[in-house]
Formats: sequence, structure tokens, C-alpha cells
Amino acid sequence: MKRFDVIVIGAGIAGLYAAMQLPASMKVLVVCKDIPWECNTFYAQGGIVTALDEKDVPLHIEDTLKAGAFHNMKEIVRIMSEESMQLREDLIERGMEFDRAEDGHLLYTREAAHSSSRILHAGGDATGRYMHYFMMRNNPHLLQRNTLVYDLLIEGGRCYGIRAMVNYRPTTIYANNVIIASGGIGSLYAFNTNSRTVSADIHGICMEKGIELKDMEFMQFHPTVFVKTPYARKLLLTEALRGEGAWIVDEEGRRFLFDYDPRGELAGRDIVSRAIFDYRRKSSMEVYLDFSMFEEEWFRKRFPNISHTFEALGYRLPRQRVPISPAFHYANGGIACDDRGRIPGMDGLYVAGEAACTGVHGANRLASNSLLEAAVFAKRCAQDILGRCEVRHKIPFFDKDYDTQLKKEHDKEYKYALREIMWKDVGIIRSTGGLHEAKNFIYDIKNRDIGRLLQLRLNTAAAIVEAALARKESLGSHYIEDNTSKEKKDA
Repeated sequence: MKRFDVIVIGAGIAGLYAAMQLPASMKVLVVCKDIPWECNTFYAQGGIVTALDEKDVPLHIEDTLKAGAFHNMKEIVRIMSEESMQLREDLIERGMEFDRAEDGHLLYTREAAHSSSRILHAGGDATGRYMHYFMMRNNPHLLQRNTLVYDLLIEGGRCYGIRAMVNYRPTTIYANNVIIASGGIGSLYAFNTNSRTVSADIHGICMEKGIELKDMEFMQFHPTVFVKTPYARKLLLTEALRGEGAWIVDEEGRRFLFDYDPRGELAGRDIVSRAIFDYRRKSSMEVYLDFSMFEEEWFRKRFPNISHTFEALGYRLPRQRVPISPAFHYANGGIACDDRGRIPGMDGLYVAGEAACTGVHGANRLASNSLLEAAVFAKRCAQDILGRCEVRHKIPFFDKDYDTQLKKEHDKEYKYALREIMWKDVGIIRSTGGLHEAKNFIYDIKNRDIGRLLQLRLNTAAAIVEAALARKESLGSHYIEDNTSKEKKDA
């Protein structure tokens, strides 16, 4: 029987930083669904926020609360901001190399809705990639790839481990503690910036187990995404571009965002995404990200990854502008937990990172708070585990399994249909009628002959729709038009 002190589900920043806090003497297993770098952390471009100093903490808190439409839990935001400075020092002491000026000082950039430049970056526009590689190298524990978790072993208010397909074979792995760090729900949407592995499976399991999903109506859409590719994951154009001075323009070169908000390109993500969506709908014009104000050598040094990627697609940046559209980016809501990542009413089960709803983000995440929140609360999960007197509980008998029915014949067809309806009816601008259409679609598919993995996705999609229907007024990234006309929905 395989039994560990801790199983960590996910090998992004939350999972790996939690593992880094647990001593090598502990028996810890980090699992990931695919290859370890196929995660959202790897694709993060902009950077990681840290409060500049003690004086900046209240300003960072205020920026976070404003971006979150004051739906955030202020005390949790305070914890994150105050602990950000210690996190920065810990990462640097362990060897993480952030971008620096020629004189050795750390370079900070600014992104939308921040009142100052407080965002660290690495590799210019490849912060997530650099941080992920750094944490992979510093993880002292076993990391197991090709491990698709399809059940949590829960009995009597305690988690005893996981069931997973390991290299396509059903496997049961027991643990005294399980940390969920599996990421968000991106693959539920037709247009998204997420890794292909981020498909809301664990959220769906939690729904089955009666574990609360909180604030699921608050799905964040990134405003500047290149969507003209055949893949579900679209190409993100980091918010740092606008922080450095890039413009959003229409076909005629007009900066129309000032019609919607006096901050223009530096308004919050929810505002900019809705503005682009609305402007395209009303004008039928293409919308672009314009980089023409940048000097070419500087741009290529500051944004090397974006320059290389778009050059391969035939664009010459910064000379040419790029067509953009909003796309799903981040789940502000998730699995409910406390300030130590503990899931209420469930011993031995923790959550951190985008999978969690700590209360930090409120109704709309402030740019680059995601990597910070993931690391701060992953560490707090690990500290809580280390601070507990460990008792080995007798493992109950778990008889139910799903290993022969994870996927079925029509699942792929239904999965793509789900993505389309989530984008159309549970997207940037919603209507009561559209939400009910999505609800009926989900109910219909759930009652068909489908595999377990699709069932889990539908569970999570249903939670998003129900939360959106329950919140009658617009708030942050949940924007609802009380107009159910077909013309409105199809626009």
C-alpha cells in the first residue's frame, strides 16, 4: 500500500512552493496530470507582485480591494501583502533571478489598476517559466507525471488520499494530508489562455463531496489575447505591455477605451475586456494592440518571448499591431478555504493557488497578484501541516471506483459544445436568458451516457452558472445584462 505524509496535486507554483516548505525527511509526493511544465504558472508572462516596502502595503491592499470591487476579504489581502516582502527575500535567497538594472537594483514594472510599479519579472516577459524552472530545481521531493486524479478518498470528514490514472493505470495512493494545487477551470471555455491540463476536474470532485465552491460567478477574462489560432489555449499578450505604454486601438487607430473609463488602457481587466467586447459588437471593427511607440531594440529585450512567438506567426513587433480579443484567463472563485488553506469541515485536505478561493481576489483579480497569492498561501498550507501533531488514522475501505468509465464515445463532442456555450452565455457579458440556456444544456448532457471526466467538468460548469444566476446585480467580472433577446446573445 502506497502511503505518504503529503500528496500535492499539481506542479505549478502553488504545488511546488508548498513542497519546497516540507523537509526532505517527510514522505511527499507531487503529482501532475501531464508533463510538469504544462501548467498555468509556466505560461505566466507579466510577473509577481510584491509590496515595495512597509509603506506600500496599504497602497497594495487598496489597489487589490478596488480591483476586486471590494468583494475581497480585507484581512486575507493584508496577510498576502505583508508576507509578500518575506516571500521576495526567500525566493532571492534560494537563487531565483529576477530582472535587474545594470546597477544591480531589482526592476519593477506597472500593470493596470496598480498605483505604482511593484511587479517583479524575469526573462523579460517569461516570469512564470523562470519561476517554474527555479521551483522544479528546488523541489526536494518525488514528482510524478502522467497522474490524472479522478477521485478524492473522503470518509467521515477526513481525506485519506486520491485515486488516479498513473500512466493510464488506475492507482490508489493514500496520504495523511492532501494539498489541492490543481489550478483553475480554463478548459471549460472556447477561448482561454490556460494550459490544456486545467480542466476543473478537482472542482467537480469537490462538488460531489459536498465541499463548497465559492464566488464561482467571478470568472476573469483577459482583454489582450491573440485568438486567431486553431487551439483552445490562445496567446496571451501580457498586461505589462500596457503598463509600459502600449495602446488599444480600433481599425482607424483610435484609442476608444477612454470612452469607457478615464484610465484608458490602465483600467481594470474586467472594464477593458467589456469595453473591447462592447465596442466590437457595436462598431463591427477589429481591435488591435499597438506597440508603435516602442523602440525596437528595447522592446525585443523587454519582451523577448512575445517578440519570438509573434515573429513565428508572421508579425514584426513592435512595428506591426496585433488583433486582439478578450479570452477567459483566471478563476477568481474556487474551493472555499481559510487563511491556512484548510477546507472547512475536512481534516487533512488543503487547497492553494488558483484552485482556491481565499478571498484575496474578490470579484476581479488585480494583475499579477496570482503568483503571489499562490506562493503565500501554499507556504501557509505547508506550515499548518508541519505545526500539527500527526496521527496515523486507520484507512476505511473505499469500494467505489470509476477506472473503466473515465471517457466515453461522445465525450469529446459534448466537451466542445460545452466550451462554446460557456463562452457565449457564461462569458464576459451575460444575460438571464443565456444563463438559463447554459443551465439547461448542462443538465441535458449530464443525463446522457458520459464518462467521469466530462461529468466532473459539467459539475464545475453548473456551479459557475448557478452562482451567476444567484447574483442578480453586476459586480466586478460578473456583468449581467437583463436582456434575453437572441440578437443580444449572438452578437
